[in-house]
Amino acid sequence: MSYNILLNPFKTSYNTAPFSKIKDDYFLPSFKEAINKAKAEIDSITNNPEAPTFKNTIEALEFSGEQLDRISSIFFNLNSAETNETIQKIAQEVSPLLSEFSNDITLNEKLFKRVKAVYNSKNKLNLTTEQKTLLDKKYKSFSRNGANLPEDKKEKLREIDKKLSKLKLTFGENLLAETNKFEMLITNEDDLSGLPDGAKEAAKQLAESKQKEGWLFTLDYPSYIPFITYADNRELRKKITLAAGSKGFKNDDLDNQEIVLNIVKLRHERANLLGYKTHAHFVLEERMAETPEKVESFLNELLEKAKPAAEKEFKNLSEFAKELDGIDELQKWDGAYYSEKLKQKLFSLDDELLKPYFKLENVIDGAFTVANKLFDLNFEEINTIDKYHEDVMTYKVTNTDGDFIAIFYADFFPRPGKRNGAWMTSFKPQYIKNGENSRPHVSIVCNFTKPTKSKPSLLTFNEVTTLFHEFGHALHGMLANTSYPSLSGTSVYWDFVELPSQIMENWCYEKEALELFAKHYETSELIPMDLIKKIKESATFNEGMQTLRQLSFGLLDMSWHANPNPEQITSVKAHETKAFSSTKLYPDVENNCMSTAFAHIFQGGYSSGYYSYKWAEVLDADAFEYFKEAGIFNKEVASKFKNNVLSQGGTENPMTLYKRFRGQEPKPEALLKRAGLLK
Repeated sequence: MSYNILLNPFKTSYNTAPFSKIKDDYFLPSFKEAINKAKAEIDSITNNPEAPTFKNTIEALEFSGEQLDRISSIFFNLNSAETNETIQKIAQEVSPLLSEFSNDITLNEKLFKRVKAVYNSKNKLNLTTEQKTLLDKKYKSFSRNGANLPEDKKEKLREIDKKLSKLKLTFGENLLAETNKFEMLITNEDDLSGLPDGAKEAAKQLAESKQKEGWLFTLDYPSYIPFITYADNRELRKKITLAAGSKGFKNDDLDNQEIVLNIVKLRHERANLLGYKTHAHFVLEERMAETPEKVESFLNELLEKAKPAAEKEFKNLSEFAKELDGIDELQKWDGAYYSEKLKQKLFSLDDELLKPYFKLENVIDGAFTVANKLFDLNFEEINTIDKYHEDVMTYKVTNTDGDFIAIFYADFFPRPGKRNGAWMTSFKPQYIKNGENSRPHVSIVCNFTKPTKSKPSLLTFNEVTTLFHEFGHALHGMLANTSYPSLSGTSVYWDFVELPSQIMENWCYEKEALELFAKHYETSELIPMDLIKKIKESATFNEGMQTLRQLSFGLLDMSWHANPNPEQITSVKAHETKAFSSTKLYPDVENNCMSTAFAHIFQGGYSSGYYSYKWAEVLDADAFEYFKEAGIFNKEVASKFKNNVLSQGGTENPMTLYKRFRGQEPKPEALLKRAGLLK
């Protein structure tokens, strides 16, 4: 085999990933060799003749497998953002190997014995707070993964983990294939009535790129969302809505029903093996929320506040649709369309009016300027580092003293090899080793409207807040300043991780911030004051319905994972219908199912964790109140946030960090007030 860059020092600027030199067929041999190397590193820890210490056992374990981690982050990020059949095939082959290796560590008795010896003597060791957290985390990574189990049960655990890693991958592959499979070609221009010019132009360009006549619409968000929001043709809205709602639910070879049931049963079985009542009990032990009971009461408390508002909003929307178009019963494919019309009527505000003020490049600059004013960061676009796709933008991040802080990648447009949605990830974590602070390489990935021949990429307001949201995660990664990679950046409790992202969205609604970047792409005219006022006023429009929707996803997640008898569930659809009963507004659609496409909980890491979006909203609303009291660009509050939250990663309990920043525990009132749900 030719020289494999993945198994050698990169020798690149800032040690960045050398994407252009990586061939797909390098990955499998690299994984195998890096796993062997990591195993050898583990062996040298377990065979150390010296008595176990924090340094020779816990720290050594923390920094083992560095090469494997680097290869994994490059590979799995590509599998999400720029995949192909070869990469997907390798993922199926490599996931069980990684799962097996991970179990080889956590079920290694000699290693656990050493970790346990250090753990049991922790009170005599004079450790720093961060070291105590690392020790606790390392010990739990064994105990929570079966290290205390007898041999036969350890074997069972290995089997379960292997199966789960493959099932999650297949779930995601099916979902991507379903998204890519659907195309709606429109040849009659009358059927485009109501659609903005930008959406029509993008659809025409997409059709042309596939050698088709007409206008092509897909389930990619920049194509799907404008269609269901603006298209006057109700039948076509229905067609595309039903297609989006039936992903993985067609009893064909891309069906996810059996996969969902198997994932849920295996997770439950695994939790039972480890002595937990349910998967949710297992997961939540390591969260701010602590127990399923607490999560359910948190969700139901919010439901109590939001439901009357949601029902009232739904009634208003139904009456509006009837009055406008004689719609007798509002259906799922009517929601976005009539909400947009009602919003326009109430606030004379529509996304098409706002989009010219949100040219992508200006919004990026806006996010950078906000980060500069708050946290003293500078972003410089550089073209000296490799990209995995030509659309990716690359930046060097420094502070005002000129110190190097991070490398930042931004990948904004949809492609066939990229999954839907938006996320932040990293190609390399931050850590301090041998006295050197090794800085992170952070990336955000979105699916925004591409520039067309006549227009640059103009964002909807929702896309603006999405960009700021992901950028908030990125700041958490970039400003990390901890000793150990597994406690760095976004490696925090899952219900805390959304605080840095969600708090950043708040700046999008503030006049002081909007004036920095919301300029018309043709005239450079600043966004008019009355539009800013309307953005703020409309922020709580249909907030009850929005809240209900989020709560319904959280409750669905808990219904799968806090269920003591998942083996009794035989129908995904029937189970889901029951879980949605307290939050249902629209009539049910028989051949649609949410669970079979619920990637957050069946492919990503949000199982028993979807509630954390709402949980973090309580934190972010409370935290932003603090900013507003002092001024949204107040340096003192921003420094407190940077020093106690953004730079600290998972080095301490998140509530301790939050209280150090805020001076008190968060109160839900700020969220209810912001959402207009406080009577």
